[in-house]
Amino acid sequence: MIDRRRLMVGTGAALGAAAVPGRLLRAADAPMRLASVKYGSLSWVIETIRALGFDKKAGLEIEVVDVASNQAGPVALLANGADVIVSDWTWAMRQRALGEKLRFSPYSSALGSLVVPEDSGINGVADLEGKTLGVAGSAIDKSWILLRAYTRHTLGRDVASFARPSFGAPPLLTEEIRSGRIDAVLNFWPYAARLTGSGFREILTVNDIMRRMEIDPVPALVGFIWKEDYEAAHRRDVAMLLKIVDDANDVLATDDAAWERLRPLIMPGTDAEFRAIIAAYREGIPKPWGQAELLSARKLMQLLVAAGDAELMGYGTQFDAKLFHDAAS
Repeated sequence: MIDRRRLMVGTGAALGAAAVPGRLLRAADAPMRLASVKYGSLSWVIETIRALGFDKKAGLEIEVVDVASNQAGPVALLANGADVIVSDWTWAMRQRALGEKLRFSPYSSALGSLVVPEDSGINGVADLEGKTLGVAGSAIDKSWILLRAYTRHTLGRDVASFARPSFGAPPLLTEEIRSGRIDAVLNFWPYAARLTGSGFREILTVNDIMRRMEIDPVPALVGFIWKEDYEAAHRRDVAMLLKIVDDANDVLATDDAAWERLRPLIMPGTDAEFRAIIAAYREGIPKPWGQAELLSARKLMQLLVAAGDAELMGYGTQFDAKLFHDAAS
């Protein structure tokens, strides 16, 4: 069973706690407040940690702050409603440049992909000419920016100029392509896996794009983010969190039975969809972060800035290796 005793539902709970006078100063032995989207992949890891007792063995008490969306986690962190979140290091890099001294440790290298119906005539990005393309997120989503950079690099044209993009939430776009109302979708990895596990075809992954743009090894974009001052006061807790997440991933990488416990959280439509999600998650378990990944991250940031992505990275944001806990500690 899923332990919900410490769940705080919604960002309102998290931000409300931060707003009460005196609540910003937390005791040194207070539980670590970890923000998690309720049915996101981090909830799978948390359930595995608790089911196997890794948190108790490590002497780490985790209070899950259940947030409504990926965008709510950063809000909670900056408002002191959470101690640790999962988000993109590109966001953390910009915040660090603005004065928020954040740290990052990889959580997943799984990214989105371009998916079409099995019987589609679309076999590559050039075939998107005149086609309706659903894009998960917004016009500044990294996957979209990278796809645009890739088509300019390989075709000499921006996909935004020859396809017909529309932006929306991942679940909505999943239903749009299932119903035939759009021709292709660039979706986040869990939704892309659900589609490929139910008869759709993957054309190109965001990891493929980076490799073809000579960003190799592909650096994990998504990871745990916390404030430097939190780590200064809770260094052991941060280290234990990263360790027990690695322990849980070791289990999820090899033990099919461990996934059966997670089926109620994942809610797959079919067994094939479930297997596709498991395979995509396992492929995204990050390898140890070192200097090669650090150099790739620097190169990726340069690519994003060159692509005109000032809204995402911010004007004048400089690459700061101190953001990366694993490579710079």
